[in-house]
Amino acid sequence: MCGIFGITTDAEAPLGALLRRALERLEYRGYDSAGIAVVTPRGIVVKKDAGKVAEVSRRLGFDQIRGSTGVAHTRWATHGKPNQVNAHPHVDCTGSIAVVHNGIIENYEELKAELAARGHVFRSETDTEVFAHLMEEYERGGLTPWEAFRKALSRLRGAYALAVVDSKEPDKIFFARNLSPLIVGLGEGFNVVASDIPTVLEQTKKVLPLKDGEYGYVTPAEVVVEHDGVRVEVADRIHLIPWSAEQALRGGYQHFMLKEIHEQPEALASTVAGLEQRRLSEVAEMLLNARRVYVVGAGTSYYAGLVFQLGLAEYRIAALPLISSEYATYEGLFDADDVAVAVSQSGETIDTIKAARAMRERGVKVVAVTNVVASTLARESDAVLYTRAGPEIGVAATKTFTTQVALLAALHAQIGKALGVDVEPRMDGLKRLPDVARKAIELNEGSAKELAERLKNSQSAYYLSRGLGMPVALEGALKMKEIAYIHAEAYPAGESKHGPIALVESRFPVVFVFSDPSLKDKLLNNVAEMQARDALIIGVVPRGDDAARKLRHVFEIPHLDPLLNAASFAIPLQLLAYYTAVGLGRDPDKPRNLAKTVTVE
Repeated sequence: MCGIFGITTDAEAPLGALLRRALERLEYRGYDSAGIAVVTPRGIVVKKDAGKVAEVSRRLGFDQIRGSTGVAHTRWATHGKPNQVNAHPHVDCTGSIAVVHNGIIENYEELKAELAARGHVFRSETDTEVFAHLMEEYERGGLTPWEAFRKALSRLRGAYALAVVDSKEPDKIFFARNLSPLIVGLGEGFNVVASDIPTVLEQTKKVLPLKDGEYGYVTPAEVVVEHDGVRVEVADRIHLIPWSAEQALRGGYQHFMLKEIHEQPEALASTVAGLEQRRLSEVAEMLLNARRVYVVGAGTSYYAGLVFQLGLAEYRIAALPLISSEYATYEGLFDADDVAVAVSQSGETIDTIKAARAMRERGVKVVAVTNVVASTLARESDAVLYTRAGPEIGVAATKTFTTQVALLAALHAQIGKALGVDVEPRMDGLKRLPDVARKAIELNEGSAKELAERLKNSQSAYYLSRGLGMPVALEGALKMKEIAYIHAEAYPAGESKHGPIALVESRFPVVFVFSDPSLKDKLLNNVAEMQARDALIIGVVPRGDDAARKLRHVFEIPHLDPLLNAASFAIPLQLLAYYTAVGLGRDPDKPRNLAKTVTVE
């Protein structure tokens, strides 16, 4: 959940300002506290406190600190309250070792008790602090910082990305990765470590993604990586990132979320252009030959997977959708003849990674659908399909849903093609999807702003649909909950009269998703039930459909087919949630209690 950045250079620089800018790019990963540690001739200077990066930096004077090596951290709490003491970096008793960490050290309590018995004094409630004291303990015994780092690392259990500086070796940043994401960025006269790619783009586009179990150090001129005590050659794993630094900034929009909603036509075009027919064909064959198909994901990615799972019924393929964190309930079903489609924007979602690992242990073949090349899920799967959507900074996923649906629709078409179905209309629709997404924004942004003014005074809302429209309703309700903090629930429309309708009264918002024309008449019957109770009815309908005349408030979208409509029909619901949140004074980029990539269970 937390964000890490570190840099070591061959000359003294205004390092505090550089670290602050990196933290601002990382703040989507956690924002309850921030801190930096810079190695100076006087020792390690640590500045940290609770609060958002900008306010902590201004209050503590990050920009005035100079040095050549430093680490930085923005936190989303897992152990200990968000306060100054628990903020990272954490130091040892002498203040000569500073650690930043993302993840959870499962055995920290026993390590803490052991170290306390040896005289170490702990200042925080965090699990992270034990690592600084472990290194100190081993250095007391005569080990070098590198030796102490490796020995301390061998004592840890859990998920972690670590970056450590030690004043005894001031040009080094020690790092380690297990389950939590970490990369190395390579430059001329400097090297960096960070939690993600967008954070390093100001410095370099040359990136080395680290694998689980790898650790090492960087100096301004060297990168050393080991695994189980053996030096790892990494030259052939270095990627040149095509994204520009500008792509990772807001680009003039008020919020990243709005920028990324508007980027969806471009992102979809990139997804469609990047489709690899050979890879799609291979994955389609895997699915067609499977005894059972699972579709696995969390949050928005789960809803995108539901579109695919429901669509497979067209080919009489009964797929089982699994929320990643619930995989253990189904472990007894996993079999070597099964195939799982695991969906994750970052490829680092711990629930989905653990589900995929449990499946592979039982022989299930795993297909990853992800946006991040060389992510953990991508590396650990039997096949990978990339959405190629570019970086997504906003915590509430937008490009994630639409590009995942588009990619899975292409896979769906490939399965149909293998079965002898005419899929040209769908492939033509895929090519049109970026333009349809553009029109979805142009036609509906004004209406979203107006309706948001009415919704912002609501306490609850329903999102109703049927068939392939249900995942869109679920995603729309999730967006309203995530960023506007309005209680929103999605139901199959026919289910609404089995209890939920009891809450409906005058001006209660009910959003209907008409993305599947074959179910229009049944859905209109449900609209009439809500109109009879004077609900505030909002419809998302195909442009030109006569259903629009029966609804007072309408978002109209050019019609493709029900599977592809799942992508474009979500867009006005994203806009509605966004403008409702802004109208309520919420920050949609930093919704409370949430982080972009869930890297702890």
